[in-house]
Amino acid sequence: MIGINVKEPEKECTDVHCPFHGQLPVRGVMLTGKVVSTSMDKTVVMEKMRMHYLPKFERYEKRTGRYSAHLPPCIEVQEGDEVTIMECRPLSKTVSFVVVEKK
Repeated sequence: MIGINVKEPEKECTDVHCPFHGQLPVRGVMLTGKVVSTSMDKTVVMEKMRMHYLPKFERYEKRTGRYSAHLPPCIEVQEGDEVTIMECRPLSKTVSFVVVEKK
């Protein structure tokens, strides 16, 4: 267990950066969104939509946040899948999140 209420993957892996089978602790922010890219090795890009209020026009606009997240080999993900990512220590220049669950 990693201390959060998510389903553990059925596959086993030997990745040291896996929160379930390795040594990577997770903490802080937990986000849910859609995978838009899986072209990098062991990394996915997740997109999260939110609504931002503009007081001048009294309307909302859509804004998008993109997050690079490490993908452990025990979790199978394709583009378009809904995933949950969680914050971890920085693994590279752009990666500070890890995929913990496929919805």
